[in-house]
Amino acid sequence: MNAQADSKSQTHRERGAFPRAAQADAPAQTEAVYSDVLRELVGHLRQQRSQLCEEWARRIMSAAFLSTMTTEEILVECGAVYDNYLGTLETGSTEALEAYARDLSGRIIPRGVETYEVVGIVLLLRDVLARSLFGKYGEHREILERILDAYEPAANRIANTVAVGFVQERERIIRQQQEAILKLSTPVLPVRERLLILPIIGIIDPQRARQLTEQLLNGIRLNRAKVVVIDLTGVSGVDASVANHLVQTVEASRLVGAEVIVTGISPEIAQTLVTIGVPLGKMATVGDLQGGIEEAERLLGYKVVPIDNKSLELEP
Repeated sequence: MNAQADSKSQTHRERGAFPRAAQADAPAQTEAVYSDVLRELVGHLRQQRSQLCEEWARRIMSAAFLSTMTTEEILVECGAVYDNYLGTLETGSTEALEAYARDLSGRIIPRGVETYEVVGIVLLLRDVLARSLFGKYGEHREILERILDAYEPAANRIANTVAVGFVQERERIIRQQQEAILKLSTPVLPVRERLLILPIIGIIDPQRARQLTEQLLNGIRLNRAKVVVIDLTGVSGVDASVANHLVQTVEASRLVGAEVIVTGISPEIAQTLVTIGVPLGKMATVGDLQGGIEEAERLLGYKVVPIDNKSLELEP
């Protein structure tokens, strides 16, 4: 019996019937192999840095990417991106690469670089590096497969990180430009002490209406304004939502201490205000901008005094 048990135990050991220890060691062994492969991969790419960066820059220019940049600028950026690329391959962390991608995007977007160019240059780098790996390990299929197994997932992750970072930075810059345009399109103008004019031109959508209110309230606070003239002469029409927002703007201005006079209301806007049931008693209106300014000056205590025509005559 003991002989048979020993024989079975030996057979089980030979066939791997006691897998727990082996299974426990397998992840650690796999991780060690992966680390060794990755270390060899990064070492090779670092050794070939100058050659591969130059090849990458040449292919970027051949594809007519980054055409607004000089050759020297492209070479400098290629070197910086390459180093961050290898750092991500080596550590697995994309934090440094993400920071550099945002910084680079902020510098090249104003120069007209498009999203497809950024994606294209990252894919070109991936291709250049892959060709180098094939050249070194092509005759050793097993080693090449291990190298590519380590490289491809990391390369895909890096390409996605750079592309997403560029798109996010581009959207941020576009939002900033839109906000700047909105501010220019709805200027709050101080006419005299404690008197502001807000001339509105074009289409008012809910987003612009909110931005307009914010600008006006800030202008009232900064200028310590007592009267505001909102001129709608350049606005052809508004929907019910924007009309309600206009009324809320008048009320909000009153709460921070400024009376609002609305001028230049078109027949279409007047019909909208009546249709939605706006309490017009709360809104002071005047036909045109000149009349609105005169009413504002009256509220502020200014008095227009006619000047004798003779006093305007020049001495001979």
